[in-house]
Amino acid sequence: MSTPDQVPPASHPASSDCEEIDRRTVIRGAGVVGASVVGAAALAAGGLSSPASGAAVSGRYVIKKSAIPVGGGKVFAAHKVVVTQPTAGKFKAFSAVCTHQGCTVARVAHGTIDCPCHGSKFDMTTGRVKAGPANSPLHAKAVKVTGGSITIG
Repeated sequence: MSTPDQVPPASHPASSDCEEIDRRTVIRGAGVVGASVVGAAALAAGGLSSPASGAAVSGRYVIKKSAIPVGGGKVFAAHKVVVTQPTAGKFKAFSAVCTHQGCTVARVAHGTIDCPCHGSKFDMTTGRVKAGPANSPLHAKAVKVTGGSITIG
């Protein structure tokens, strides 16, 4: 009778049905699966991905058009980008970094992109300052609309 620490002998029926897998292979496989699940969930929740892999590639991002409300917008803080849709089908993108002191803007509401740190407000169509203390506009980013997607960058 074998102890739990021993591998069954070659004549044991179970040994012909499966291969021996070392602990490193199992741990690597679990790590890859875990990272994939977490990454996919985070991207699906935010509506933001890259063109090919679901992560940023050279600063380019793909966003579902449906993730951006007409007359509003969405801040993607992890990627430091804010995307707006001032009117139906017209999309704009800006850096989400406030030009006053570098805080990340928090929301798009009532036609402005708002910074929570000191109250700066930026026009959601142009990125220009509507209320200080910031005195420089948000930096615009390139936008390309294709089908149901928006490519930023």
